[in-house]
Amino acid sequence: MDNNQNDNRRNGGDQGPNRPGRNSNTFIIFLAVTLVTLLVMALLNNSLSSSTSSVEITYNEFLELLDEGKVSSVVIYDDELEITLKSDTLSDYLGTSSGSVTYYTGNPDDPNLVARLDQAGVEFTQNIPDTTSSLIWSMIISFAPLIIIWVIFAFAMRRMTNGSGGVMGVGKSKAKVYIQKETGVTFKDVAGQDEAKESLQEVVDFLENPQKYTEIGAKLPKGALLVGPPGTGKTLLARAIAGEAKCPFFSLSGSDFVEMFVGVGASRVRDLFEEAKKNAPCIIFIDEIDAVAKSRDTRFGGGNDEREQTLNQLLAEMDGFEPSKGLIVLAATNRPEVLDQALLRPGRFDRRVVVDKPDLKGRVETLKVHSKNVSMDETVDLDAIALATSGAVGSDLANMINEAAILAVKKGRKAVSQQDLFEAVEVVLVGQEKKNRVLSKEERRIVSYHEVGHALVSALQKDSEPVQKITIVPRTMGALGYVMNVPEEEKYLNTEKEIRAMLVEFVAGRAAEEIVFDTVTTGAANDIEKATRIARSMVTQYGMSKKFGLIGLEVTASQYLDNRPVMNCSDVTAAEVDKEVMQILKDSYDEAKRLLTEHRRTMDKIAEFLIEKETITGKEFMEIFHQCEGEGNNTEKLGARISDRPVEALTDQAAENTDAGSDVSDGVPDVGSGVSDGVPDVGSGVSDANVDSNASAIVSADDTQPSGQSQSPAEQQPEAQSGSQASTEQPENQAPTE
Repeated sequence: MDNNQNDNRRNGGDQGPNRPGRNSNTFIIFLAVTLVTLLVMALLNNSLSSSTSSVEITYNEFLELLDEGKVSSVVIYDDELEITLKSDTLSDYLGTSSGSVTYYTGNPDDPNLVARLDQAGVEFTQNIPDTTSSLIWSMIISFAPLIIIWVIFAFAMRRMTNGSGGVMGVGKSKAKVYIQKETGVTFKDVAGQDEAKESLQEVVDFLENPQKYTEIGAKLPKGALLVGPPGTGKTLLARAIAGEAKCPFFSLSGSDFVEMFVGVGASRVRDLFEEAKKNAPCIIFIDEIDAVAKSRDTRFGGGNDEREQTLNQLLAEMDGFEPSKGLIVLAATNRPEVLDQALLRPGRFDRRVVVDKPDLKGRVETLKVHSKNVSMDETVDLDAIALATSGAVGSDLANMINEAAILAVKKGRKAVSQQDLFEAVEVVLVGQEKKNRVLSKEERRIVSYHEVGHALVSALQKDSEPVQKITIVPRTMGALGYVMNVPEEEKYLNTEKEIRAMLVEFVAGRAAEEIVFDTVTTGAANDIEKATRIARSMVTQYGMSKKFGLIGLEVTASQYLDNRPVMNCSDVTAAEVDKEVMQILKDSYDEAKRLLTEHRRTMDKIAEFLIEKETITGKEFMEIFHQCEGEGNNTEKLGARISDRPVEALTDQAAENTDAGSDVSDGVPDVGSGVSDGVPDVGSGVSDANVDSNASAIVSADDTQPSGQSQSPAEQQPEAQSGSQASTEQPENQAPTE
């Protein structure tokens, strides 16, 4: 059945540009244009005839005028006489002085006419007829306008349809065709995505050298789907394929299939694949395919007939062409969860290429690629920048390099320095320094103690990241101050102790305000938001709550966009989750207050220094910290990050678990492995919404607003993402929008 349909499509059975129905429509249009043209010509001819200056008279009237001497000249034709009167006679006869009026009458073949004209002294001539030229001229006059209209109409139709056969060319594919080297991008320009590059290079090599694959029995993949967060380089990889492949490359966006006319999307899909088959082997790249290939399930916005027609045609075309044709479909999206399942099955998209955020090595390579044309001095250390930008994607890193170059030019330097790069990181994360915002003396003290509270708790806790920078200089994205933490190494997991240390550091700013000023401000809104998000993830996703244990209570709605969690439990359980989250945050707040109260003298000393300098480095912070704490109270972080538990303690814990678990039903599924039917292991701390353990950007940005501002606490927006305290929803290095 499918083969018959494919044969019909190849033989013109589909609604191609040459089908009989379209030809008949064109003939009807031409016939209508012809009739309209003839009608217009008849009306014009009638109008010209009614407005002409020729007047018909009888032969007797002509003889009377001739006898009265009023005739000036006569032209004798075979069937008529053309008479011109004298000017004075014309004025008397018609009441006008115009000499442009002529008269005509029939020629009765009067034998005495010549004699009478000669006797009256009238000038007369005999017209010699030319029947051939008259006929030709008459045909030209009659048909020339019609032919001109036909030519103009045909040319206009061809230009409008552009060969697609549809009005205004709406059914024509808008794909842009590239050949090798046209894009100027190759795989050498793509860094940090080694696995994705390797997978796509195999596809390109298959097109260039199919023999070595077909000899062993391998078949060409029909499609590859590029998925990943925004900015990771999906479209850049496609451009690299276009630059590397020695075959045509068709590129278009999913929105190019969508128009206001019904059926246009399906027509464009047909036209795209017809053109691709003519140029096989070739590659088709559809960017943002989710615009046209959403699931037909109503949960994801299904029910749109036009979009479903386009999707159905795409499914038929992808499953209809032969693998030997050498036709590969590439598509990119950051919303794979909304795509139709029929599109994702093997046979259509055989490969799913994940283009994820680069790791430390990938960020270093990406920085090298984007900085190869930028002049840099000897102080630049890209490894340190990569370590400080954990969670950044390729577009972020490219933007940071460009901002650093702009800063170097503004400062009058010929090369970019390490200081420029670090400042560019801050510009991308929290914006430019807001030099025109002047805080009062009291507000400066509040912001200073707030930020020192974060930094001091970070230094006092073994599981926190070291402080890189503390500042109370306001930024354009709303932050009045922030603390930058940089991890000492790349990490892919977070322990429960590290996450709880994050929470303590998050709420330490609010604790410092309460301890010093006996009041609190709106400056902790961003800290509370991030702390609540992480604490909720501990309970609902990571299994780090003793009350709920290893149970998943949330699922991620959008894996590669906002990582928005959706509760997957009853309302009663959700209320209990809220209570557990509140208890975790309360314990963290109490711990922060305890640490700051015990080290109040150190906090006062560092805050005074910060108020004076406005910005201090991590090295300066630690020097003051050690001076205040003294050699005997050195809180330097020692020991391994994750230590082994003694066997005796493990045995005691197992006994306790046995006693406590005697009332557990045997029918409860085993969740200890963290793996259930297709659900990722959340117990290990690695999931779609995991805490980024390598966050290195800005922590605890104080969003205190100066007095006189109308922004309410409920309207406060996070000014910066936390550094080591990674967000569970978005990259830590990206500052959220206002």
